[in-house]
Amino acid sequence: MRLHHFHGGLSLPQHKASSAGQPIGHCPLPAELDIPLLQHSGASAQACVASGDHVLAGQLIGNAVDGRSANVHSPASGTVLAISERALAHPPGVVCMHVRIAVDCVQRAVTPLPTIDWQQADTGQIVERARQCGIVGMGGAGFPSAEKLAITRDTLILNGAECEPYIACDDRLLREHANDVVMGGRVMRRATGAARVLLAVETAMPEALAACTQAITECGAGEIELVAVPTVYPAGGERQLIRVLTGDEVPRGGLPRDIGVVVQNVATARALWRAIAHGEASTRRIVSVTGPGVQRPGNWDVAIGTPISHVLAQAGGYSEAAARLIIGGPMMGVALANDDYPISKTSNCVLVLAASQLRDPATEMPCIRCGDCAVVCPAQLLPQQLLAQVRGEQWPRAQQQGIFDCIECGCCDLACPSQIPLTQHFRHGKTELRVRALQAEQANAARLRHEHRQQRLSARDKEREQRHSAQQKALSTTDAVTTAIARAKARRDAQETDPS
Repeated sequence: MRLHHFHGGLSLPQHKASSAGQPIGHCPLPAELDIPLLQHSGASAQACVASGDHVLAGQLIGNAVDGRSANVHSPASGTVLAISERALAHPPGVVCMHVRIAVDCVQRAVTPLPTIDWQQADTGQIVERARQCGIVGMGGAGFPSAEKLAITRDTLILNGAECEPYIACDDRLLREHANDVVMGGRVMRRATGAARVLLAVETAMPEALAACTQAITECGAGEIELVAVPTVYPAGGERQLIRVLTGDEVPRGGLPRDIGVVVQNVATARALWRAIAHGEASTRRIVSVTGPGVQRPGNWDVAIGTPISHVLAQAGGYSEAAARLIIGGPMMGVALANDDYPISKTSNCVLVLAASQLRDPATEMPCIRCGDCAVVCPAQLLPQQLLAQVRGEQWPRAQQQGIFDCIECGCCDLACPSQIPLTQHFRHGKTELRVRALQAEQANAARLRHEHRQQRLSARDKEREQRHSAQQKALSTTDAVTTAIARAKARRDAQETDPS
């Protein structure tokens, strides 16, 4: 098929070989799991267990509160130690409730949900199973999959374009479990009614491409077209991948569904297939543990809620070069202050960089307005203007210029000759705008409550005044007495004329 190009992007050195060359390892359960109830975009799940409860592997511990939420299940049997509030590794600064579980020595699991005949199932059955099993986007955003599968689309894209330089979990997943991914894609096509299904894999992943070709043949999935996309960062971004494969642009402020497209990560496709064919809830994921600061880089099948420190221990722990711990890749990841944070459904990589790979913050210089950042920006923004607006706290103008269209890919950071951390400024600007929007919403809600209260008080005063006026009128006239006498006389007259 004919491929297209997205604006900007960078060709980055690849560092996947050290982790992608090893088979997926099984990470044993830790002594304790700390499971966040917010592992997805939208509202946090509500805990449906209490401290002291004993839970089984696969048991529901967090109920989705609405469509923009997702169920959370326990990956292991054990005893609930506490339900408490803790910060998330990503997004930074966000806190939510966590369920801490002491893991049993001998594991017991709930009875899996019954298998669904996906070829006979309708959209509602598939969507409900995705909702029951807590399936979310596992490429990073964590959008609840049930909501994405419930709407008919023209094109379904299975995203295996893993563009971050160090992350190789999807590469290894496709090498070892391509059949599951392909079958998950077929189920997604059944749910969305998509006429076209495209499985996108980067050209730098030849083993994964070969495995997918074989899987499509073995599964009889002729309706799925395998597409090798150029290894240009960030080709794995949702909007950029849509542009490469279809030539269409997602409108500013819009979503892929506005142009009839849905994008699902290959790990999400596999999770859905496991839910349909085996009744399994989403409780584990594959995580790349890599970087020069790790003794034995590799990919691990990890239970959700496992501390990062435990995962790192399976990779031999830190090397002498370790200088910075990052959740995610080097471009879009978030630096962590410690390794006590748990793995979530959206944690695709634990990266440890060396000191030589870190930028010295003292080298930042003033912007020279060269425009290099705009040349490489895949969202077609003007980062130099956004920087000035964020620094000048010109929030309405920054929003009008499209700050929320920034995908925080970090391309502008690498291109900037003044070494300005542009992405960091834009993250701050987004946070400030969200806080201001929330404050405005709260102020508006408070104003409405005040107005409603004033209306209630005014109505009560009016009613009280009407009652008082009626009472005063009754006291100042003889109408009521005259009426009562007339009624009494009428009753007596009636009794006299009717002796019975």
